[in-house]
Amino acid sequence: MTTHADRATAEAIASAVAAERTSMVASLIRLTGDWDLAEDCVQDAVERALVHWPHEGMPRSPAAWLTATARNRALDVLRRRQTERAKLQQRAIMDEMGPNGARQTDPQSDDRLRLIFTCCHPALPLDGQVALTLKTVAGLSTADVARAFLVSEPAMSQRLLRTRRKITNAAIPYRVPPDELLAERTSGVLAVLYLIFNEGHGRHVDHLAVEALRLARLLVDLMPGEDEARGLLALVSFQMSRRSTRFDAHGDLVPIEEQDRGRWDAALIEEGRRHLRRAASSGRPPGPYRLQAQIAACHATAATAEATAWGTIVALYDALLAAQPSPVIALNRAIAIGFRDGYEAGLAALDALDARALAGYYRQRLVRTSCAASAAATRRGVLTWQRSSSLQPASPSSGSCNAASPSSRPPPGLPGEEPHQVNRYGKEAHRDRQRQLAGMPSVGAAERHTTVPPCFRSPTTSGRGASRS
Repeated sequence: MTTHADRATAEAIASAVAAERTSMVASLIRLTGDWDLAEDCVQDAVERALVHWPHEGMPRSPAAWLTATARNRALDVLRRRQTERAKLQQRAIMDEMGPNGARQTDPQSDDRLRLIFTCCHPALPLDGQVALTLKTVAGLSTADVARAFLVSEPAMSQRLLRTRRKITNAAIPYRVPPDELLAERTSGVLAVLYLIFNEGHGRHVDHLAVEALRLARLLVDLMPGEDEARGLLALVSFQMSRRSTRFDAHGDLVPIEEQDRGRWDAALIEEGRRHLRRAASSGRPPGPYRLQAQIAACHATAATAEATAWGTIVALYDALLAAQPSPVIALNRAIAIGFRDGYEAGLAALDALDARALAGYYRQRLVRTSCAASAAATRRGVLTWQRSSSLQPASPSSGSCNAASPSSRPPPGLPGEEPHQVNRYGKEAHRDRQRQLAGMPSVGAAERHTTVPPCFRSPTTSGRGASRS
């Protein structure tokens, strides 16, 4: 009986914390101005629940009980500090609480938005923004955040401490930005969430990617009229729909054409499509995240790899490149051209890129090497196919033995090393990616684009090819 009661208590607490933790921490930070105190008081409320609920029974509203307990604990701490500032904070807490500890107003959404915008303030270093968002908004432990950054827990504790001190010392306001700054600051928040997702999306263990999906949903709930927030959520939803098929049993990336599309998450794909429709209904032109989500939708909704609409994807990359010029987006566009028009067209598009701008980007070398080798294999295959065709007996309808016309394309699957090259690319890229993760480099919203294909595949007679991992 005791075991059953303990289990029921733990489940009730876990459910309440999952639903209300961010709100409790955000409101306590607003009321006390002390980030550490806010998190400590919420944790103390959870510990008290574990002690009292098994014996006294669960309250009617576990979330309200935890909220009131955390606030009372904060009030006790402030009273002991005996400072003028603490007395003013006490009064603020008491004014906002009703007779049963209930909130008299409902600034909960504003509190969560204040928390997100403060964590992602541009005055903070990017790695500090990411770490503080994961720790305070997502609720990860310091140890979990340290593992995400591939650093020790003490090092991460110091990084979080420096970030919080920066907020205090720089007097960074705990607020939602004013209207004239809202668009710019929202872009910064989206960039942080995008970076968190990309770091998780490149790993076999998807904890960070799952947190990014949850945070993107939270932001859309708080800012339902923000098209780009919906665009980011749609992008993350489409990419996460393939999560269970992106890695094999050894942790190596699986090219998208080899993935089992029957295992893709249809609910996440539909969620992405729904948010794209909602964003489009505003009538505003799409921003970078909506455009990337539309590209991801082309891949996620294609019935087969051969059915991927590469013509549409190239057009979307044209729009994305115009909206947000970037050498990485230009590289992605060149890859899409290769899928649409064949290896030679892809190589020509690669040759037209600014090599100096991409000199430090590890995928450029891998893509070019794989593409050049595949193009050479395709040219050899064309010659072999043409020679073999010229030696075959004439068909009944032709009346003569004619060699293949110059415009003919070889059938897919010509001899070559493509499958090996694709798998090798996936393994090399995955290892390179892991080596890069430790630094959490500062990049722009589109610099870590997640739809870069592994290499060009042989074009089919329809002018389409396979896709990326």
